[in-house]
Amino acid sequence: MKRFLLSAALIGLAAAPAIAADLPVKAPMAAPVMAPVWNWNGFYIGINGGYSWGRAGRDITFVSPVTGLPLVAVAGTGGSNGSNLNGGLFGGQIGYNWQTSNWVFGLETDAQWTGQRGSVSALCPATTAGCLPGLTFVPAGAFGTAATLDQKLEWFGTFRGRVGIAVVPNVLLYATGGAAYGTLKTNLGLAGFTPNGTPVAVTASSSDTRFGWTVGGGVEAMFASNWSAKIEYLYMDLGSVSSTAVFPTAAGIGLGATLNSRITDNIIRAGINYHFSAGPGPVVARY
Repeated sequence: MKRFLLSAALIGLAAAPAIAADLPVKAPMAAPVMAPVWNWNGFYIGINGGYSWGRAGRDITFVSPVTGLPLVAVAGTGGSNGSNLNGGLFGGQIGYNWQTSNWVFGLETDAQWTGQRGSVSALCPATTAGCLPGLTFVPAGAFGTAATLDQKLEWFGTFRGRVGIAVVPNVLLYATGGAAYGTLKTNLGLAGFTPNGTPVAVTASSSDTRFGWTVGGGVEAMFASNWSAKIEYLYMDLGSVSSTAVFPTAAGIGLGATLNSRITDNIIRAGINYHFSAGPGPVVARY
């Protein structure tokens, strides 16, 4: 009997590994997937570049410096006229964001160099009294007194508020608006004739810093830790500037041209920002 029990025990021990191999084994728990939480809070600084489609609505009027009265006000030869004020731009921006839930509020200021310029000309025709002051005849090839205008928006800046919503954690849609300012250089020239028929020309130059407003919107996306890229549109209105050019004749009778110009701008630009305290924040687990 004892030999029988011992043999049975040995057979059971030998079969145990085979039985254990046939038992189901529970798979190990998968490691949690860690997803970043994007954070827009804090200071940022960046650069941008783009293009502006400006418009200079202009009123050019030829006047008598003696009476101050207009001599002619005909569209295309004086009076209402306008031209584009287009060109590239490059600059930088700095700002600060506050985030609450998926809403983002901020302040931003920027400064831009521009290559925006435009020109236009107007003619005070020889057939209009006073357009060739002091002359008793019309010189050969003379059509009257010409005014030429060249304007350049040398630089501009803005100070704006921003409000946006993070449509997904790393993509922000925003609206923006605030103050704008910039310097416009104006060259207004006159070319005509003295009473004895000698050609004469004079140029008046001015540089005016104007203040206005701007409004627009854009989209900005975080693409790496602390880095974002954006594209935005701004409409800018810098108000009006004025200038006057006058040249006297040998007889002391003069002719002048006055300018009133309204400057507006359509700006589209792309930029890149470095966020000092933003980017991916603490991570959370997704199972």
